[in-house]
Amino acid sequence: MDKQMSEKLVAVDIGNTSVNIGIFEGEKLLANWHLGSVAQRMADEYASLLLGLLQHAGIHPEELNRVIMCSVVPPLTTTFEEVFKSYFKAAPLVVGAGIKSGVKVRMDNPREVGADRIVNAAAARVLYPGACIIVDMGTATTFDTLSEGGAYIGGAIAPGIATSAQAIAEKTSKLPKIEIIRPAKVIGSNTVSAMQSGIYFGYIGLVEELVRRIQTELGQKTRVVATGGYAALIAEGSRIFDIVRPDLTLQGLRIIYQMNQA
Repeated sequence: MDKQMSEKLVAVDIGNTSVNIGIFEGEKLLANWHLGSVAQRMADEYASLLLGLLQHAGIHPEELNRVIMCSVVPPLTTTFEEVFKSYFKAAPLVVGAGIKSGVKVRMDNPREVGADRIVNAAAARVLYPGACIIVDMGTATTFDTLSEGGAYIGGAIAPGIATSAQAIAEKTSKLPKIEIIRPAKVIGSNTVSAMQSGIYFGYIGLVEELVRRIQTELGQKTRVVATGGYAALIAEGSRIFDIVRPDLTLQGLRIIYQMNQA
């Protein structure tokens, strides 16, 4: 195997809704895909999907001999470990206890902090040094706070925007499921547009207020970095974010992998 092939790294972020997979060559993200998080899906099924995506991108499976994963879905952790061991002959490095991240966690119980949140903190610490708030907008929306020195000091967790929209549709008799979009105006002229307004602009209010309150407690206006599936959509209607970085978690996985090779 030549040097170019040996430098490719697979980064896998297993979340409650989707599995985000990135292929790196050095610091360059060559390819990025999202698969549904389905606990009942077998390793062979995920392997078939991944092999098809690799073929489409012109990447040979034998080039992928290094893998790092973070996961908040334990059954899928096991599934993807099997995928890479069986189909790629690679034992994944799984972010967890004993893995170097460069992040000091100053929480009452550091083990409670999800691996994805530590990975995001590791990325922000390197890419955006100094005090920082990371807003990760997925199934839940997390607000993770780094001190001026890069320590993880806590944050907040709120229901994700899609989770909120789903809940209101499921818990009411007459309100329908809606597409989450940025409405043209706040005052909706029908039920769907009124729901879209309440979900979208209401969620912007939630994000902005939590960020402002965190900054007040810190005693300074910090950099705010957004990531996750809905970050770009919310950024269309708010100026609260300084940076929108969809690949933040993948970059954090790359950085942590490099740390653990020394």
